Amino acid sequence: MKKLLLFLLSCLYAFSANALQVKLTKDKDYVEVVDHNKIIRVQRIQDQNHHLTGSFSKTSRKCPPFCIQPIAPAEGIKTVGEYEIFEFMENELTLGEGVLVDARVPSWHKKGTIPGSINIPFKVFALDDEAPELEDAMEKLGAIKRGDVGPVKRSLENMGLLNGKLKTDKWDFSAAKKVIFWCNGPWCGQSPHAIRSILKHGYPKDKIMYYRGGMQNWQMLGLTTIIPEEGE
Repeated sequence: MKKLLLFLLSCLYAFSANALQVKLTKDKDYVEVVDHNKIIRVQRIQDQNHHLTGSFSKTSRKCPPFCIQPIAPAEGIKTVGEYEIFEFMENELTLGEGVLVDARVPSWHKKGTIPGSINIPFKVFALDDEAPELEDAMEKLGAIKRGDVGPVKRSLENMGLLNGKLKTDKWDFSAAKKVIFWCNGPWCGQSPHAIRSILKHGYPKDKIMYYRGGMQNWQMLGLTTIIPEEGE
């Protein structure tokens, strides 16, 4: 009975896989990601006659503020594409070792977002270290707000001891997660602004990535988006 069940499941998977003519990659039909305790399947629209409509079909916006962004928003920051996001979803995101940050203002986020993302508006990262909103955002990324640090301990940390390279006077980044920041596309400055701001707080460069394509490229490729429920 068990062998029969496994055979039927394998046939079902093969059938569903073969039914997808528009895949993510040559070897990957879809990825699954947990979003607010729900499993979301990320795949491409199968209608090969589908065309992009709405605000993300626009080619031109007034600059400033909607200016074309550089490939890297800051020195040492890795820029990624959709392929890398698929892998990130299957690995770091699934293991709880990574965070996808939709850095747009809430009004944009509510219109649709990439599955598995959390919305932390870019302006939050520009707040002072003492701001509760920043502390809450940092905790979601694995950073811990520090209390009073004695001068001897801080001196040792500055020498590279006690894991000091991952600590500042205000923050402990020892358990910081890998983060991919994104916003509306190559013309959107919100996620680059967030990245430059969080770097000023000391967040490790090697833990930060930038998805420059953003929502415009995501939709252009026919990839799954979701409308957040109220309060998400």
